[in-house]
Amino acid sequence: MTRLTARDFDPRVLDLFDRYVHGQLSRRDFIAAAGAGVLASMAPSFAAPLVAADDPRLRAAYVEYPSPQGYGTVRGYLVQPAGAAGKLPAVLVVHENRGLNPHIEDFARRLALEGFLAFAPDALFPLGGYPGNEDKARELFARLDQARTRADFVAASQALKAHPAANGKVGVVGFCYGGGMANYLATVQPDLAAAVPFYGAQPPASEVPKIKAPLLIHDAENDARIRAGWPAYEAALRAAGVRYEYHLYPGVEHGFNNDTTPRYDEAAARLAWRRTVAFLRQELAA
Repeated sequence: MTRLTARDFDPRVLDLFDRYVHGQLSRRDFIAAAGAGVLASMAPSFAAPLVAADDPRLRAAYVEYPSPQGYGTVRGYLVQPAGAAGKLPAVLVVHENRGLNPHIEDFARRLALEGFLAFAPDALFPLGGYPGNEDKARELFARLDQARTRADFVAASQALKAHPAANGKVGVVGFCYGGGMANYLATVQPDLAAAVPFYGAQPPASEVPKIKAPLLIHDAENDARIRAGWPAYEAALRAAGVRYEYHLYPGVEHGFNNDTTPRYDEAAARLAWRRTVAFLRQELAA
């Protein structure tokens, strides 16, 4: 069966789907506007991860850390290369607004194969964890107290930095909601060593002078919602003297890096991956 891509959909449908995914349109209203068949065809498929969960080159486990300012405990997926010699650069991986699904676990494994200690927390853990269904996950996500969730990610970053296998430098990579979280963490953690937001919401301009970490920012051309905030963010970054790289990927959609959905763009995702790995290696070196 031929795999669908974003080019198989009318741009108006893609816009409706983006609004649905981000809670601006109900499932009923999306189906009424675009059709149930379209929604089903755009659902993610987790059948073929790039790195298998039992890959012998890796050591992976679900671990918990205290989060006294958040929900009390943060739980996530910790992956590292098996038999690594010496301390490892550490990367916090922040999911989209569906919690720790198989795609994000796969991304953490990909980072581990590149020599990183990767930790992907599940923001939905206080509500029972990722439920195995994207629609249910999205519904649960709306019930989170974001102030407590942000505190959980701060706690996760600090726990990762203190991990015995880590070299003391932590970067963060996030997607959509996670991209916004990567931007947020950069404003509240002066010891963060690098941040890589993929198509994430920008922080208020007043918070930008607090950023000490270098940024590698990935945006999609066909993403009016996120791109609308970029000019003000860029102006604030320049005014504050923050070191950053900005990459706009032409002709692709919000979510282009997620290879489980039709919005995936292989060429853009591969380029963003190469840039991300090189950036993290440079900034997180001991």
